[in-house]
Amino acid sequence: MAEMVGPRLYSCCNCRNHVALHDDIISKAFQGRNSRAFLFSHAMNVSMGPKEDRNLMTGLHTVADVYCSDCREVLGWKYERAYMESQKYKEGKFILEKSKIVKENW
Repeated sequence: MAEMVGPRLYSCCNCRNHVALHDDIISKAFQGRNSRAFLFSHAMNVSMGPKEDRNLMTGLHTVADVYCSDCREVLGWKYERAYMESQKYKEGKFILEKSKIVKENW
């Protein structure tokens, strides 16, 4: 009998809560606070902190920290607003740090 294989996922490094789908990766060429990071179009099983303006490498953005909904580990942030026109594509997207997530179903 063939083995059922589900979608490739990323999980919280701390509690293994599923937080993103591999198919939702937009880019792997981002830098987080502590490590390289991936830009995702969607995230799941996460909660957001308060919105704040933050000066990042690509300019001023309004962001909200993203936490695992189970263990509250900070995983990255969500871009709420980009002030530069060239950065608008990031709005509504999620940065998840590579050091904070692990692969599942690979």
